[in-house]
Amino acid sequence: MKKARKLYESSSGDRWYLIGDPSGAVFIRHEANVASGGNVEHEDIVAFLSRSAGPEQQELLRLIGTLVEEHPVHA
Repeated sequence: MKKARKLYESSSGDRWYLIGDPSGAVFIRHEANVASGGNVEHEDIVAFLSRSAGPEQQELLRLIGTLVEEHPVHA
């Protein structure tokens, strides 16, 4: 069973999801709005983060940042 988490929804209705499948693969699913044809595309996370710095990429980076626990680093 795939797991999904909505990352971002634009004012025009485009939606981006972080998807994890049972094999361990993790990728981005983009669902275009109806006016744009409603196409669904899957994209590798590295490609997704490297193509622009839009609000959908910023939200993925924010989510990744929540994985870091706030503990002092000992050198």
